[in-house]
Amino acid sequence: MYDMFDPHQHTIKHPTSCCGIGLHSGRTANLTIKPAPVDNGIRFFRTDLGDNISVKAHMDKVIDTRLATTIGEKGAVVATTEHLLAALRSSDIDNVDIEIDSSEVPIMDGSAEPFIKLLKSAGKTRQEGLRKLLRITRPITYSDRDTTIVVTPYNGFKVTGEISFDDALIKTQTYTIDFDPERFCREIARARTFGYVEQVEELWANGLALGGTLENVIAIHWNRTSVLNEDGLRYQDEFIRHKVLDLVGDLTLLGCPLLGHVSAYKAGHSQHLGFMEAIADAPDCWELIELEKNGCHAVIDRKTAMTRTSDALVMPFFRGRHSDALPAAC
Repeated sequence: MYDMFDPHQHTIKHPTSCCGIGLHSGRTANLTIKPAPVDNGIRFFRTDLGDNISVKAHMDKVIDTRLATTIGEKGAVVATTEHLLAALRSSDIDNVDIEIDSSEVPIMDGSAEPFIKLLKSAGKTRQEGLRKLLRITRPITYSDRDTTIVVTPYNGFKVTGEISFDDALIKTQTYTIDFDPERFCREIARARTFGYVEQVEELWANGLALGGTLENVIAIHWNRTSVLNEDGLRYQDEFIRHKVLDLVGDLTLLGCPLLGHVSAYKAGHSQHLGFMEAIADAPDCWELIELEKNGCHAVIDRKTAMTRTSDALVMPFFRGRHSDALPAAC
């Protein structure tokens, strides 16, 4: 049933590094991804702030969702995490430590592809620890104004995204991917972030998007029928493909892979966070499973999984959440 998932956790074989500019800060960032032990998860270390100043890549560490997903804890902030997280998820990597000497992950070319290439160069190592999955058992719906995100039971990980714009270039675009690392690399990973050229100019005037150029952002022309980038679009529907990329990256903050079909209409980073919180607040609609070596699975003790404040909590993303939160519709 779960043949698409290796039952074992994975990390990288060797450290790997890159250097680039932060999209919004405009600052140079040196980033190194290192192997990490079983159940470590993904952690960011701000090396410019001193030893062991780290932030876990979990939804309860999100401090800002304007323009990008920013996580932080005790003064350590890491912005624009979504493209790197999407690369880790699509590369089937569970445990890494990421050292960075700035407050923002490099934007690279505006997609996840450079990070995927970086991870491939580092290699992958299977670990002894078994992988845990969050399996959706009943539909969960999250709504925010004109945004709707729904997850339904599915024996795999499928994502459907839909956007709707008034301009002639984008219009309404829909894309569905039944998650597979190779398919993600082929169809989604190269899709770049985008914006209207006048919005970019406004961001510049307000001290944002200082690292944004035509090398890392698709700039939609004032006429709304073309882009300013000389090489044009990488896909005809690159805009919705990048939205799917962002969603996959943000969902990595759940703390483990999701089994379900996620359908998102006109969603952005803020709604992705609200959706993850809706999942956490609907424990009757999901169960935690741990894969066995033969590919089968066993249900983890539901009572333990649903005790959010317990020290024996299996899922780290529930830590620090309010136990009296109202459940989402499911």
